[in-house]
Amino acid sequence: MLIAREVAVKAATSRTLQALPKCFARPHCRNKVQTVPVPPHDVFISHRGPDTRRNIAGLLHDYLLKRGLRPFIDYRNLKAGEKLSEKIDTAIRECKVGVVVFSRRYCESYYCLHELALLLELPKIVIPIFYNVNPSQLWVGHISNGTCVLDQIELERFSRALEKAKTIVGLRFDSSRGYWLEFLQSAYDAIIEQISKSS
Repeated sequence: MLIAREVAVKAATSRTLQALPKCFARPHCRNKVQTVPVPPHDVFISHRGPDTRRNIAGLLHDYLLKRGLRPFIDYRNLKAGEKLSEKIDTAIRECKVGVVVFSRRYCESYYCLHELALLLELPKIVIPIFYNVNPSQLWVGHISNGTCVLDQIELERFSRALEKAKTIVGLRFDSSRGYWLEFLQSAYDAIIEQISKSS
């Protein structure tokens, strides 16, 4: 009776192993995890979250994603426990095009200005979007970075980047007058054109 039971257990084990992918059926492969490399993002979207996350930046991200692009936006692509600066800097280095969504308070964020400066220093193709703001209204002044006080070198770096971005032909959108769908399509067209130039 014991022998019959052992035969039944071996047969059940054999059927189970046959049902598994071949790698799992081999003892030396059971503990290996196969990782699939994630392709780099096509587009890096720099924005000030409180101003644009729930409108222009979020909508643009979704619009690009639905059309087959791989956009990076911090609040959708970062996971708990990841190092913020490291992931953002890597995404900027690997992207083909940077989209900078300038809002009224964009220049108050250290992180936004760092992203802008890095995009222009690498140099990446940058498409500015002026959302409810004119370029002349943007300037590097009071920057919030927790308790950290910026030194003169960083302030000059950010000012140079901002002035350079103001000279790039970009898109403008006034949410009180514009049509979202038309704007998103024109932004998509501009991004596709620049991606094709960078390839």
